[in-house]
Amino acid sequence: MFTTRWYVRWAGPLAMGLVLLGVGPSPAHAAAAPVHDDFNGDGYQDLVVGAPWATVGGLDRAGEVAVMYGGPHGLSTTRRTVITRATSGIPGSPVKNQSFGQQVSKGDLNGDGYADLVIGVGWAGTDSVIVWGGPKGLSGTGTSIPASNTQTGDFDGDGKLDLVLFRTGYSQVDDPSGTTGTIWKGPVTRTGTSSGTTALDPDGYLKVIDIWDGSAGDVNGDGRDDLALEAYCGEGYYCVQLYVSSPSGLVPIDEPLWGSVTALGDVNGDGYADLVTGDGANERIAVAYGSKTGLTPSSTWKFYSQNTPGVPGAKESGDNFGGSVAVGDITGDGIDDVAVGASSEGLGTGLRAGMVNILRGSRTGLTGTGAQGFTQNTPGVPGTAERNDDFGDSVQLLDINGNGYADLAAAAANENSGDGAVWELRGRPTGLVTDAALAFGPKGLGAAYAKARFGYEVD
Repeated sequence: MFTTRWYVRWAGPLAMGLVLLGVGPSPAHAAAAPVHDDFNGDGYQDLVVGAPWATVGGLDRAGEVAVMYGGPHGLSTTRRTVITRATSGIPGSPVKNQSFGQQVSKGDLNGDGYADLVIGVGWAGTDSVIVWGGPKGLSGTGTSIPASNTQTGDFDGDGKLDLVLFRTGYSQVDDPSGTTGTIWKGPVTRTGTSSGTTALDPDGYLKVIDIWDGSAGDVNGDGRDDLALEAYCGEGYYCVQLYVSSPSGLVPIDEPLWGSVTALGDVNGDGYADLVTGDGANERIAVAYGSKTGLTPSSTWKFYSQNTPGVPGAKESGDNFGGSVAVGDITGDGIDDVAVGASSEGLGTGLRAGMVNILRGSRTGLTGTGAQGFTQNTPGVPGTAERNDDFGDSVQLLDINGNGYADLAAAAANENSGDGAVWELRGRPTGLVTDAALAFGPKGLGAAYAKARFGYEVD
Protein backbone atom coordinates (compact mmCIF):
# COMPACT_ATOMS: atom_id res chain seq x y z
CA MET A 1 0.00 0.00 0.00
CA PHE A 2 1.45 3.32 -1.02
CA THR A 3 0.42 6.77 0.19
CA THR A 4 2.36 10.00 0.42
CA ARG A 5 2.19 13.74 0.24
CA TRP A 6 2.92 15.68 -2.92
CA TYR A 7 6.23 17.34 -3.64
CA VAL A 8 6.72 19.37 -6.83
CA ARG A 9 9.81 18.66 -8.88
CA TRP A 10 8.77 20.79 -11.87
CA ALA A 11 6.02 23.34 -11.46
CA GLY A 12 4.63 26.54 -12.93
CA PRO A 13 2.90 27.40 -16.21
CA LEU A 14 4.86 26.14 -19.20
CA ALA A 15 4.47 26.84 -22.89
CA MET A 16 6.53 25.05 -25.53
CA GLY A 17 8.38 27.50 -27.75
CA LEU A 18 9.70 26.75 -31.22
CA VAL A 19 13.15 27.46 -32.58
CA LEU A 20 15.34 26.15 -35.39
CA LEU A 21 18.78 24.65 -35.13
CA GLY A 22 21.30 24.19 -37.90
CA VAL A 23 24.89 22.96 -37.88
CA GLY A 24 26.91 22.06 -40.93
CA PRO A 25 28.80 18.79 -41.50
CA SER A 26 32.26 18.23 -40.04
CA PRO A 27 35.27 16.12 -41.04
CA ALA A 28 35.60 12.46 -40.15
CA HIS A 29 35.55 11.82 -36.42
CA ALA A 30 36.42 9.23 -33.81
CA ALA A 31 33.83 6.82 -32.43
CA ALA A 32 31.85 7.97 -29.42
CA ALA A 33 32.93 6.84 -25.97
CA PRO A 34 31.47 3.30 -25.69
CA VAL A 35 30.84 2.92 -21.96
CA HIS A 36 27.99 4.81 -20.38
CA ASP A 37 25.84 2.69 -18.07
CA ASP A 38 28.01 -0.29 -17.01
CA PHE A 39 29.88 0.40 -13.76
CA ASN A 40 31.37 -3.10 -13.30
CA GLY A 41 32.15 -4.04 -16.90
CA ASP A 42 29.98 -7.18 -16.99
CA GLY A 43 28.14 -6.10 -20.15
CA TYR A 44 24.86 -5.20 -18.42
CA GLN A 45 23.52 -1.70 -17.96
CA ASP A 46 23.11 -0.56 -14.37
CA LEU A 47 20.43 1.65 -12.83
CA VAL A 48 21.07 4.62 -10.53
CA VAL A 49 18.39 5.72 -8.07
CA GLY A 50 18.65 8.99 -6.14
CA ALA A 51 17.00 9.48 -2.74
CA PRO A 52 17.85 13.10 -1.92
CA TRP A 53 15.71 13.36 1.22
CA ALA A 54 17.20 10.35 2.98
CA THR A 55 18.23 10.89 6.59
CA VAL A 56 21.92 10.07 7.08
CA GLY A 57 23.60 10.23 10.47
CA GLY A 58 20.45 11.78 11.93
CA LEU A 59 20.58 14.64 9.40
CA ASP A 60 17.36 15.19 7.43
CA ARG A 61 17.58 15.38 3.65
CA ALA A 62 21.30 14.64 3.63
CA GLY A 63 20.64 12.22 0.74
CA GLU A 64 21.82 8.92 -0.67
CA VAL A 65 22.16 7.04 -3.97
CA ALA A 66 21.53 3.37 -4.72
CA VAL A 67 23.11 1.62 -7.71
CA MET A 68 21.28 -1.49 -8.90
CA TYR A 69 23.52 -3.71 -11.02
CA GLY A 70 22.04 -5.29 -14.13
CA GLY A 71 22.39 -8.99 -14.87
CA PRO A 72 20.98 -11.82 -17.03
CA HIS A 73 17.86 -12.00 -14.85
CA GLY A 74 17.43 -8.26 -14.44
CA LEU A 75 17.76 -6.28 -11.24
CA SER A 76 18.05 -7.82 -7.80
CA THR A 77 17.97 -6.19 -4.38
CA THR A 78 21.04 -8.25 -3.45
CA ARG A 79 23.23 -6.72 -6.17
CA ARG A 80 23.46 -3.11 -5.22
CA THR A 81 25.67 -0.39 -3.79
CA VAL A 82 24.34 2.36 -1.52
CA ILE A 83 26.40 5.55 -1.36
CA THR A 84 26.14 8.50 1.03
CA ARG A 85 28.50 11.18 2.26
CA ALA A 86 29.14 8.84 5.20
CA THR A 87 30.38 6.03 2.89
CA SER A 88 34.07 5.26 3.34
CA GLY A 89 36.14 6.91 0.62
CA ILE A 90 33.49 9.48 -0.33
CA PRO A 91 34.69 13.06 0.23
CA GLY A 92 32.81 15.24 2.69
CA SER A 93 30.32 14.44 5.42
CA PRO A 94 26.52 14.26 5.52
CA VAL A 95 24.95 17.70 5.78
CA LYS A 96 21.34 18.53 6.58
CA ASN A 97 19.36 19.63 3.49
CA GLN A 98 22.29 18.95 1.14
CA SER A 99 20.15 16.55 -0.98
CA PHE A 100 23.05 14.38 -2.11
CA GLY A 101 21.72 12.41 -5.08
CA GLN A 102 19.22 14.98 -6.35
CA GLN A 103 20.90 14.77 -9.78
CA VAL A 104 23.36 12.29 -11.29
CA SER A 105 25.28 11.79 -14.51
CA LYS A 106 27.47 8.93 -15.66
CA GLY A 107 29.92 7.59 -18.23
CA ASP A 108 33.51 6.40 -18.56
CA LEU A 109 35.27 9.60 -17.58
CA ASN A 110 38.82 8.24 -17.25
CA GLY A 111 38.77 5.85 -20.21
CA ASP A 112 39.40 2.65 -18.24
CA GLY A 113 36.40 0.78 -19.70
CA TYR A 114 34.13 1.19 -16.67
CA ALA A 115 31.39 3.77 -16.29
CA ASP A 116 31.81 6.26 -13.47
CA LEU A 117 29.05 7.99 -11.49
CA VAL A 118 28.85 11.71 -10.76
CA ILE A 119 26.55 12.44 -7.82
CA GLY A 120 25.15 15.96 -7.64
CA VAL A 121 23.51 17.87 -4.82
CA GLY A 122 20.63 20.24 -4.22
CA TRP A 123 22.72 22.89 -2.51
CA ALA A 124 24.64 25.36 -4.67
CA GLY A 125 27.63 25.73 -2.38
CA THR A 126 28.35 22.01 -2.05
CA ASP A 127 30.56 19.96 -4.38
CA SER A 128 29.56 16.93 -6.41
CA VAL A 129 31.47 13.65 -6.23
CA ILE A 130 32.76 11.30 -8.92
CA VAL A 131 32.57 7.68 -7.76
CA TRP A 132 34.81 5.51 -9.91
CA GLY A 133 33.73 2.26 -11.56
CA GLY A 134 35.77 -0.94 -11.68
CA PRO A 135 35.53 -4.76 -11.89
CA LYS A 136 33.62 -4.89 -8.61
CA GLY A 137 31.39 -1.96 -9.47
CA LEU A 138 31.49 1.41 -7.79
CA SER A 139 34.40 1.21 -5.40
CA GLY A 140 33.47 3.77 -2.77
CA THR A 141 36.50 5.78 -3.83
CA GLY A 142 35.38 9.28 -4.74
CA THR A 143 36.77 12.53 -6.06
CA SER A 144 35.25 15.90 -5.18
CA ILE A 145 34.63 18.30 -8.08
CA PRO A 146 33.55 21.97 -7.99
CA ALA A 147 29.95 21.61 -9.21
CA SER A 148 26.45 21.23 -7.86
CA ASN A 149 25.40 19.15 -10.89
CA THR A 150 26.92 17.89 -14.13
CA GLN A 151 26.36 16.48 -17.60
CA THR A 152 28.51 14.09 -19.65
CA GLY A 153 28.99 13.79 -23.41
CA ASP A 154 31.59 13.71 -26.16
CA PHE A 155 31.21 17.35 -27.08
CA ASP A 156 34.35 17.66 -29.22
CA GLY A 157 34.06 14.33 -31.07
CA ASP A 158 37.45 12.93 -30.03
CA GLY A 159 36.00 9.68 -28.64
CA LYS A 160 36.65 10.69 -25.03
CA LEU A 161 33.88 11.63 -22.63
CA ASP A 162 33.81 15.24 -21.46
CA LEU A 163 32.23 16.56 -18.28
CA VAL A 164 30.27 19.81 -17.92
CA LEU A 165 30.28 21.25 -14.41
CA PHE A 166 27.51 23.58 -13.27
CA ARG A 167 27.47 25.71 -10.16
CA THR A 168 23.84 26.70 -9.82
CA GLY A 169 21.09 27.63 -7.43
CA TYR A 170 17.66 26.08 -6.93
CA SER A 171 15.72 29.18 -5.96
CA GLN A 172 12.27 28.47 -7.55
CA VAL A 173 11.31 32.06 -6.74
CA ASP A 174 10.84 34.99 -9.13
CA ASP A 175 14.48 35.37 -10.12
CA PRO A 176 16.90 32.47 -10.68
CA SER A 177 20.21 32.53 -8.86
CA GLY A 178 22.15 32.08 -12.09
CA THR A 179 24.62 29.42 -13.21
CA THR A 180 28.26 29.13 -14.18
CA GLY A 181 29.29 26.31 -16.51
CA THR A 182 32.71 24.81 -17.23
CA ILE A 183 33.59 22.05 -19.71
CA TRP A 184 36.25 19.61 -18.57
CA LYS A 185 37.77 17.96 -21.62
CA GLY A 186 38.14 14.22 -21.19
CA PRO A 187 39.68 12.13 -19.92
CA VAL A 188 39.14 13.15 -16.30
CA THR A 189 41.57 11.63 -13.82
CA ARG A 190 40.93 10.18 -10.37
CA THR A 191 42.78 13.17 -8.91
CA GLY A 192 40.18 15.52 -10.38
CA THR A 193 42.12 16.95 -13.31
CA SER A 194 41.16 17.09 -16.97
CA SER A 195 42.84 17.55 -20.34
CA GLY A 196 41.69 21.17 -20.45
CA THR A 197 38.89 23.45 -19.34
CA THR A 198 36.65 25.88 -21.20
CA ALA A 199 33.93 28.16 -19.89
CA LEU A 200 30.45 27.31 -21.20
CA ASP A 201 28.56 30.38 -22.38
CA PRO A 202 30.14 32.78 -19.83
CA ASP A 203 28.21 35.82 -21.12
CA GLY A 204 24.99 34.11 -22.18
CA TYR A 205 21.87 32.45 -20.85
CA LEU A 206 23.49 30.62 -17.95
CA LYS A 207 23.79 33.88 -16.05
CA VAL A 208 20.02 34.23 -15.77
CA ILE A 209 18.81 30.62 -15.35
CA ASP A 210 19.29 27.78 -12.85
CA ILE A 211 20.35 24.46 -14.41
CA TRP A 212 18.68 21.38 -12.88
CA ASP A 213 19.49 18.53 -15.28
CA GLY A 214 19.75 17.72 -19.00
CA SER A 215 20.66 15.24 -21.71
CA ALA A 216 23.21 14.87 -24.49
CA GLY A 217 23.06 13.44 -28.02
CA ASP A 218 24.14 14.12 -31.59
CA VAL A 219 21.28 15.78 -33.50
CA ASN A 220 23.23 16.39 -36.73
CA GLY A 221 25.48 13.34 -37.01
CA ASP A 222 28.72 15.32 -36.87
CA GLY A 223 30.19 13.04 -34.19
CA ARG A 224 29.94 15.68 -31.47
CA ASP A 225 27.27 15.57 -28.79
CA ASP A 226 24.84 18.45 -28.43
CA LEU A 227 23.47 19.44 -25.02
CA ALA A 228 19.89 20.09 -23.88
CA LEU A 229 19.65 21.62 -20.42
CA GLU A 230 16.63 21.69 -18.13
CA ALA A 231 16.43 24.97 -16.26
CA TYR A 232 14.39 27.22 -14.06
CA CYS A 233 13.96 30.49 -15.96
CA GLY A 234 12.12 32.57 -13.37
CA GLU A 235 8.59 33.77 -12.64
CA GLY A 236 7.45 30.19 -12.12
CA TYR A 237 8.60 29.05 -15.58
CA TYR A 238 10.89 26.18 -16.52
CA CYS A 239 12.65 26.01 -19.86
CA VAL A 240 15.06 24.03 -22.02
CA GLN A 241 18.26 25.69 -23.19
CA LEU A 242 19.94 24.05 -26.17
CA TYR A 243 23.63 24.12 -27.03
CA VAL A 244 24.80 22.75 -30.37
CA SER A 245 28.30 21.44 -31.01
CA SER A 246 30.70 23.17 -33.37
CA PRO A 247 34.44 23.01 -34.05
CA SER A 248 34.83 25.90 -31.61
CA GLY A 249 32.72 24.31 -28.85
CA LEU A 250 29.13 24.27 -27.63
CA VAL A 251 27.12 27.22 -28.94
CA PRO A 252 23.78 28.28 -27.39
CA ILE A 253 20.73 28.85 -29.55
CA ASP A 254 19.29 32.34 -29.48
CA GLU A 255 16.54 31.71 -26.94
CA PRO A 256 15.35 29.04 -24.53
CA LEU A 257 12.56 26.59 -25.28
CA TRP A 258 9.70 26.34 -22.82
CA GLY A 259 9.39 22.91 -21.28
CA SER A 260 10.56 21.03 -18.22
CA VAL A 261 12.38 17.79 -19.07
CA THR A 262 14.34 16.41 -22.02
CA ALA A 263 15.60 13.21 -23.60
CA LEU A 264 17.63 12.69 -26.76
CA GLY A 265 17.25 9.55 -28.89
CA ASP A 266 16.54 8.37 -32.42
CA VAL A 267 12.77 7.83 -32.61
CA ASN A 268 12.64 7.53 -36.42
CA GLY A 269 15.71 5.39 -37.01
CA ASP A 270 17.51 7.77 -39.36
CA GLY A 271 20.75 7.90 -37.38
CA TYR A 272 20.23 11.38 -35.93
CA ALA A 273 19.25 12.06 -32.33
CA ASP A 274 15.83 13.64 -31.91
CA LEU A 275 14.94 15.99 -29.06
CA VAL A 276 12.00 14.90 -26.91
CA THR A 277 10.76 17.59 -24.56
CA GLY A 278 8.19 17.11 -21.81
CA ASP A 279 5.73 19.84 -20.93
CA GLY A 280 3.76 18.47 -17.98
CA ALA A 281 1.88 21.69 -17.25
CA ASN A 282 0.39 21.61 -20.75
CA GLU A 283 -0.05 17.81 -20.74
CA ARG A 284 2.08 17.05 -23.81
CA ILE A 285 5.45 16.15 -25.20
CA ALA A 286 7.14 17.47 -28.33
CA VAL A 287 9.53 15.75 -30.74
CA ALA A 288 11.98 17.87 -32.74
CA TYR A 289 13.68 15.69 -35.33
CA GLY A 290 17.41 15.67 -35.99
CA SER A 291 18.99 15.86 -39.45
CA LYS A 292 22.35 16.51 -41.06
CA THR A 293 21.71 20.25 -40.69
CA GLY A 294 20.50 20.04 -37.10
CA LEU A 295 16.92 20.03 -35.92
CA THR A 296 14.40 20.11 -38.74
CA PRO A 297 12.12 23.17 -39.19
CA SER A 298 9.56 23.73 -36.48
CA SER A 299 6.77 22.95 -38.94
CA THR A 300 7.87 19.29 -38.82
CA TRP A 301 7.89 19.02 -35.03
CA LYS A 302 5.20 16.81 -33.54
CA PHE A 303 3.18 17.10 -30.34
CA TYR A 304 1.65 14.19 -28.45
CA SER A 305 -0.79 13.98 -25.57
CA GLN A 306 -3.25 11.50 -24.12
CA ASN A 307 -5.66 12.74 -26.80
CA THR A 308 -3.31 11.43 -29.53
CA PRO A 309 -5.01 8.44 -31.20
CA GLY A 310 -3.83 5.19 -29.62
CA VAL A 311 -2.38 6.75 -26.45
CA PRO A 312 -4.12 5.36 -23.32
CA GLY A 313 -5.94 7.84 -21.10
CA ALA A 314 -7.40 11.24 -21.86
CA LYS A 315 -5.85 14.69 -21.79
CA GLU A 316 -6.89 16.31 -18.53
CA SER A 317 -5.57 19.29 -16.66
CA GLY A 318 -3.35 18.32 -13.77
CA ASP A 319 -2.31 14.84 -14.98
CA ASN A 320 1.30 16.01 -15.52
CA PHE A 321 1.64 14.02 -18.76
CA GLY A 322 5.17 14.86 -19.90
CA GLY A 323 6.47 15.57 -16.41
CA SER A 324 9.13 12.92 -17.08
CA VAL A 325 10.44 11.40 -20.33
CA ALA A 326 12.99 8.77 -21.36
CA VAL A 327 14.07 7.18 -24.66
CA GLY A 328 15.22 3.64 -25.45
CA ASP A 329 14.59 0.77 -27.85
CA ILE A 330 12.01 -1.35 -26.02
CA THR A 331 11.08 -3.59 -28.98
CA GLY A 332 14.59 -4.20 -30.35
CA ASP A 333 13.76 -2.90 -33.83
CA GLY A 334 16.61 -0.40 -33.88
CA ILE A 335 14.32 2.59 -33.30
CA ASP A 336 13.95 4.31 -29.94
CA ASP A 337 10.63 4.41 -28.11
CA VAL A 338 9.56 6.99 -25.54
CA ALA A 339 8.37 6.54 -21.95
CA VAL A 340 6.21 9.39 -20.67
CA GLY A 341 5.29 9.85 -17.04
CA ALA A 342 1.89 11.25 -16.06
CA SER A 343 2.48 11.18 -12.34
CA SER A 344 -0.71 13.04 -11.36
CA GLU A 345 -3.04 10.82 -13.40
CA GLY A 346 -6.18 10.15 -11.40
CA LEU A 347 -7.54 6.61 -11.18
CA GLY A 348 -11.02 6.43 -9.73
CA THR A 349 -10.86 8.28 -6.45
CA GLY A 350 -7.07 8.03 -6.45
CA LEU A 351 -5.99 11.54 -7.38
CA ARG A 352 -2.33 11.66 -8.44
CA ALA A 353 -2.11 7.88 -8.50
CA GLY A 354 0.08 8.10 -11.59
CA MET A 355 0.60 6.43 -14.95
CA VAL A 356 3.36 5.74 -17.48
CA ASN A 357 2.65 5.75 -21.22
CA ILE A 358 4.87 4.10 -23.82
CA LEU A 359 4.85 5.57 -27.35
CA ARG A 360 6.46 3.66 -30.18
CA GLY A 361 9.13 4.93 -32.52
CA SER A 362 8.82 4.15 -36.22
CA ARG A 363 10.43 5.00 -39.57
CA THR A 364 7.93 7.83 -39.88
CA GLY A 365 8.55 9.08 -36.36
CA LEU A 366 6.92 8.71 -32.97
CA THR A 367 3.38 7.36 -33.09
CA GLY A 368 0.45 6.63 -30.80
CA THR A 369 -0.18 3.37 -32.67
CA GLY A 370 0.56 0.45 -30.37
CA ALA A 371 1.03 2.74 -27.35
CA GLN A 372 0.79 1.20 -23.89
CA GLY A 373 -0.25 2.50 -20.48
CA PHE A 374 0.79 1.15 -17.08
CA THR A 375 -0.38 1.93 -13.56
CA GLN A 376 -0.18 0.06 -10.28
CA ASN A 377 -3.62 -1.33 -11.15
CA THR A 378 -2.32 -2.93 -14.35
CA PRO A 379 -2.38 -6.74 -13.96
CA GLY A 380 1.11 -7.98 -13.10
CA VAL A 381 2.37 -4.63 -11.81
CA PRO A 382 3.15 -4.86 -8.08
CA GLY A 383 1.26 -2.62 -5.68
CA THR A 384 -2.08 -0.84 -5.80
CA ALA A 385 -2.79 2.56 -7.31
CA GLU A 386 -3.70 4.96 -4.51
CA ARG A 387 -4.12 8.65 -3.96
CA ASN A 388 -0.87 10.64 -4.09
CA ASP A 389 1.29 7.73 -5.28
CA ASP A 390 2.68 9.78 -8.20
CA PHE A 391 3.74 6.67 -10.10
CA GLY A 392 5.86 7.80 -13.06
CA ASP A 393 7.29 10.98 -11.62
CA SER A 394 10.65 9.82 -13.00
CA VAL A 395 11.35 7.23 -15.72
CA GLN A 396 14.34 5.63 -17.43
CA LEU A 397 14.85 3.04 -20.19
CA LEU A 398 17.87 0.70 -19.93
CA ASP A 399 18.59 -2.84 -21.10
CA ILE A 400 19.38 -4.18 -17.66
CA ASN A 401 19.33 -7.89 -18.64
CA GLY A 402 21.29 -7.60 -21.89
CA ASN A 403 18.72 -9.19 -24.20
CA GLY A 404 18.58 -6.30 -26.65
CA TYR A 405 15.31 -4.80 -25.36
CA ALA A 406 15.20 -1.70 -23.17
CA ASP A 407 13.45 -2.16 -19.84
CA LEU A 408 11.45 0.48 -17.98
CA ALA A 409 12.39 1.84 -14.58
CA ALA A 410 9.49 3.90 -13.26
CA ALA A 411 9.65 5.60 -9.89
CA ALA A 412 7.18 7.04 -7.43
CA ALA A 413 9.20 9.05 -4.93
CA ASN A 414 6.04 9.60 -2.86
CA GLU A 415 5.30 5.91 -2.25
CA ASN A 416 4.74 4.92 1.37
CA SER A 417 4.30 8.48 2.60
CA GLY A 418 7.44 9.69 0.87
CA ASP A 419 9.76 6.72 1.31
CA GLY A 420 9.66 6.07 -2.45
CA ALA A 421 9.90 3.01 -4.68
CA VAL A 422 10.96 1.96 -8.19
CA TRP A 423 9.42 -0.57 -10.59
CA GLU A 424 11.16 -2.55 -13.32
CA LEU A 425 9.16 -3.80 -16.34
CA ARG A 426 10.80 -5.84 -19.10
CA GLY A 427 11.03 -4.94 -22.78
CA ARG A 428 10.06 -7.41 -25.51
CA PRO A 429 9.41 -7.28 -29.30
CA THR A 430 5.75 -6.65 -28.50
CA GLY A 431 6.52 -3.85 -26.03
CA LEU A 432 6.68 -3.82 -22.24
CA VAL A 433 5.46 -6.89 -20.36
CA THR A 434 4.67 -7.40 -16.69
CA ASP A 435 6.00 -10.93 -16.22
CA ALA A 436 8.99 -10.82 -13.88
CA ALA A 437 8.04 -7.28 -12.84
CA LEU A 438 9.96 -6.06 -9.81
CA ALA A 439 9.22 -3.32 -7.29
CA PHE A 440 11.70 -2.26 -4.64
CA GLY A 441 12.22 0.52 -2.13
CA PRO A 442 15.07 1.73 0.05
CA LYS A 443 14.11 -0.36 3.08
CA GLY A 444 14.58 -3.58 1.09
CA LEU A 445 18.09 -2.42 0.16
CA GLY A 446 19.12 -1.77 3.74
CA ALA A 447 19.24 1.95 3.01
CA ALA A 448 17.78 4.89 4.90
CA TYR A 449 14.13 4.95 3.94
CA ALA A 450 11.89 7.22 6.03
CA LYS A 451 10.68 9.98 3.68
CA ALA A 452 13.82 9.44 1.57
CA ARG A 453 12.05 10.20 -1.74
CA PHE A 454 13.74 7.16 -3.26
CA GLY A 455 13.39 7.42 -7.03
CA TYR A 456 13.33 11.22 -7.26
CA GLU A 457 16.10 10.64 -9.80
CA VAL A 458 16.49 7.48 -11.92
CA ASP A 459 19.27 7.22 -14.50
